[in-house]
Amino acid sequence: MTIVKRGFADVAHGQIHYRHAGASEDLPLVMLHASPGSSRQLVRLIEDLGATRRVIAPDTPGNGDSPTLAREETTVVRLAEAMLGFLDAMGLERVDLYGSHTGACIATELAILAPDRVRGVVLDGVSTFTAEELEDILANYAFPFEPDINGAYLVNLFQFCRDQYMFFPWYNRTRAGRRDNGMGAPADLHAWATEVMKAHDTYHFNYRAAFRWNGFDRLPLLTRPALLLAGENDPLIDQTRDLSAVVPTGSYVELARFDDPAFASGRLSAMQAFFASAQ
Repeated sequence: MTIVKRGFADVAHGQIHYRHAGASEDLPLVMLHASPGSSRQLVRLIEDLGATRRVIAPDTPGNGDSPTLAREETTVVRLAEAMLGFLDAMGLERVDLYGSHTGACIATELAILAPDRVRGVVLDGVSTFTAEELEDILANYAFPFEPDINGAYLVNLFQFCRDQYMFFPWYNRTRAGRRDNGMGAPADLHAWATEVMKAHDTYHFNYRAAFRWNGFDRLPLLTRPALLLAGENDPLIDQTRDLSAVVPTGSYVELARFDDPAFASGRLSAMQAFFASAQ
C-alpha cells in the first residue's frame, strides 16, 4: 500500500503544508486541490499515482494547514506565484501539474507564469462564469464561518459542505439547483468539514479568486500540453468542455460519473497516458 506522508515547506509568507508519496526518477507530479478543502481530498488519487511516481500535494495558502497569503481578497495569479515559491522551496526544477476546480485555475496560471518549469498539466474541472452568474455567486457562495459561543457556525459549516453534494450552487436548494449526485461517505464528509474548519476564516479568499478568474481569457495563453477532464456529474462539466476548445495545446476527456466504479480507474488511465506522452 502507498504511504502518504506529510511535511511543511518554508516559503516567503510562512509555511506551506503538503502531502507526498512515492518515488521515481520521472518528473514529480504536483497536485493542487479544489476549494474549499485541502490536499486531504486528494489522498486516494495521491495513493494511486504515488504507486509509480513521486507525488506532492500542497494545501494552497489559506486552505487546510497552510496559512493565508494575507487576510484580504487575492487573485489566482498571486496564488500561482505562491505555488512557484513552493516549487523553489522544495527544489523542484520541473514538474507535471494536476489541478481540480480552484486548483485547475492555479495550475493554469502556474504553467503560464513558468512554462519552463512545467512539462504537462491536467485540469480536472475548470470554471468560468458569466457576469450575471458571477454577481450571484460572489453575493452568496463563500464567506468566513466566524466562531460563536453556541457553536452554530459549526452547523452552518457542515451544511455548507454537505449541500455541495446535493446542489449547485450549494445555496440553490431547489429542483433547478439539484445535482444528480449521491451523498459522500460520512468519513469523507467529516474529513472535508474538518479541513474547512481549519481555514474557517480564510478558505473563501481562494474560492472568490477562482470565481473571478476568466478561463476564456487565460487558457489561450497556455503553451504547455494540457488535458482537460470532467466527470459526467461534475457541475463544471459544461464549462470544462467549452473551455477545452480555447486551449491551443489541449485535449478533452469526459469521464464516468463520480459514483461509477469506472470513474477512478478511467481518470487514472487518462492521466497516466497523457503524462507519458507529454514532452
